Amino acid sequence: MPTKIRLQRRGKKGQAFYHIVIADGRAPRDGKFIEQIGIYNPITIPAEIEINFDKALSWLQKGAQPTDTVKALLASKGVMFKNHLLKGVLKGAMTTEQAETKFQAWLEEKQMKFSTKKKEQELNIKDSRKKALEEEKKVNEAKAEAIAKKLAKARLDEAAQAAEASQAEAPIADNATEPEAPVQE
Repeated sequence: MPTKIRLQRRGKKGQAFYHIVIADGRAPRDGKFIEQIGIYNPITIPAEIEINFDKALSWLQKGAQPTDTVKALLASKGVMFKNHLLKGVLKGAMTTEQAETKFQAWLEEKQMKFSTKKKEQELNIKDSRKKALEEEKKVNEAKAEAIAKKLAKARLDEAAQAAEASQAEAPIADNATEPEAPVQE
């Protein structure tokens, strides 16, 4: 019975969510499984990966074969590296203490890389927001300027129309105030 460590799909259409399970290689993808050892949610940024480290390691040591995707997930969490170190201990290449110190150094390095990458992402997000805000301010200023020009032009037009109306009304008003003289023929 070849045992596999693989993903079992859950979630809605377009919103995949996976359980990491130990299953018989002949069982269907979403079918029967032996044990669930973690979850994988690729929708979140960064992807959420939760793995029971000890169970995954024990199944690898028992001979369970991970699929390519699960192998990458296990490698990102350090399970594959720890398995490699423990194989070296069994062969006599190093002691358990040496393997543990190498693993801890690897974990610290991985954590540093993750934290610097997260900080860079946060800075990039802040920079993009600042740029978007500046662009929006420029657009708003341009709109305000255009509106001010339109209002100024409308006021000038109103003033010109008022002046024309007052000039046109002035002669009529002068004629209206003068008494009309009888026309002699």
